[in-house]
Amino acid sequence: MKLTLEGIRNDRAAYEAAGYQLPTFDYDTVKENTAKRPVWIHFGAGNIFRAFQANVMQNLLNEGVMDVGLIAAEGYDYEIIEKSIRPHDNLTILATLKADNTVEKTVVGSIMESLILDSANEAEFGRLKEIFCAPTLQMASFTITEKGYSITDSKGNVLPGIEADYRKGPEAPDSYLGKVVALLYTRYLNGKLPLAMVSMDNCSHNGDKLYSAVNAFAKAWCESGLCEEGFLAYVNDTNSVSFPWSMIDKITPRPDAKVEEMLRADGIEELDAVITSKNTYIAPFVNAEECEYLVIEDAFPNGKPALDKGGIIYTSRETVDKVEKMKVCTCLNPLHTTLAIYGCLLGYTLISEEMKNPTLKKLVEIIGYEEGLPVVINPGILDPKKFIDEVVNVRIPNPFLPDTPQRIATDTSQKLAIRFGETIKAYEKDPSLNVQNLKLIPLVFAGWLRYLMGVDDEGNTFTPSADPLLDTVTPYVTEYSLTDAPKDLSGLDKLLSNEKIFGVDLVAIGMADLVKAYFAELSCGTGAVKSTLEKYVK
Repeated sequence: MKLTLEGIRNDRAAYEAAGYQLPTFDYDTVKENTAKRPVWIHFGAGNIFRAFQANVMQNLLNEGVMDVGLIAAEGYDYEIIEKSIRPHDNLTILATLKADNTVEKTVVGSIMESLILDSANEAEFGRLKEIFCAPTLQMASFTITEKGYSITDSKGNVLPGIEADYRKGPEAPDSYLGKVVALLYTRYLNGKLPLAMVSMDNCSHNGDKLYSAVNAFAKAWCESGLCEEGFLAYVNDTNSVSFPWSMIDKITPRPDAKVEEMLRADGIEELDAVITSKNTYIAPFVNAEECEYLVIEDAFPNGKPALDKGGIIYTSRETVDKVEKMKVCTCLNPLHTTLAIYGCLLGYTLISEEMKNPTLKKLVEIIGYEEGLPVVINPGILDPKKFIDEVVNVRIPNPFLPDTPQRIATDTSQKLAIRFGETIKAYEKDPSLNVQNLKLIPLVFAGWLRYLMGVDDEGNTFTPSADPLLDTVTPYVTEYSLTDAPKDLSGLDKLLSNEKIFGVDLVAIGMADLVKAYFAELSCGTGAVKSTLEKYVK
């Protein structure tokens, strides 16, 4: 059986006999409708989009709620489209790995068109311009990672590629964001048509990050006379262009070899993953957990797709903020980061295996329930305690979800401020709470310092996961080794006072000494990580 349109049409009975759920909508009609009156284009054709948003759209198409499908675009790694998406006619196999040891297999076919966001490619960029000129287009959404919205480096300097595009103008920008803003300018020129620009990336106040980038481009181009003056006003008119906040939550690990073996055993052919020249690992299938949440601020100046009939929640910005803080600052992301750091140090290769370690399980339970939950505001639409219950008892321990601490440890320097710093700030603001009562969040910070040494608890070296600040922060720990407890730790103070990394100045609030004391114990020899955790996690 082949994962193509012809394949699922010719071998439908074989697919169904093997337990696959197939698209039941009239594909040709939906494809024609989408070409004529596009509603939703998504940038970033990665795993979470294909496992979550595309599957929601498929369900709505199957139920007849929607009659137009999705358009997917990729602006960073064109080979994703060329070598993996298009060869399978935009189809994806979704393997939903459930905690009860069952696998739900779905062929997701809601993507009607896939495009390359390349301003130098006249055909591809021309088609994208056509889509952005469509009055029916309601939403352009994004999963391009938090780094994708960056226009400056860590020192506040405008990135060279962005600076070059500021000078070029909207005709042929090269940067991802520049190309997106050029498309939005095309929409402005063709009637100032309204549109929601919706970041669905897993980062705090994601809509603001997208707005800041788009606004910076519009301002630079307008000030240089490279576009019509009214474009900046258009970008800043919420009745024309909106930048809703959203919160997304679904674990979609890298495509796993065991899942591939299972699909091959069903008779599916040509499932080989592609490793692109930019080192993107992409496969024709996605493995993901069953749980999923997407909450979007209801701010759509051109109307919105009926995604609420597929389980996605439209609500107020205030509620999105509460849900996002609940998840990112307390109920999931901090627990994941904790397990990622200590998982790497203790030699784990699966997050689920860590939850079999009573000390690690207790560590994340205390951080979630005891240190984090007191400052969580209940958003009303999701209960924080029940959310943590599901995370620690069902989601993270799911033995069939092949997620790794090494994957989650990626970009940790970019995560600590939000995942832990916000809790510390909340403690400082609440007169009934004392920041000095936080004992295990500092242990996570110390664990990260220990992780930066690139040596596990048995003394074996490892390569820390990719992180934009790795070269900046690693020098702070290079003078330390595992031979004995480090004596002078004052050299860490400059790092620990970095509010951009930790969200607060740990020296100023009096937490740095505890972090350094923990670090000393974690670093005093082989086995010290395990013994230190057992000592303080009670």
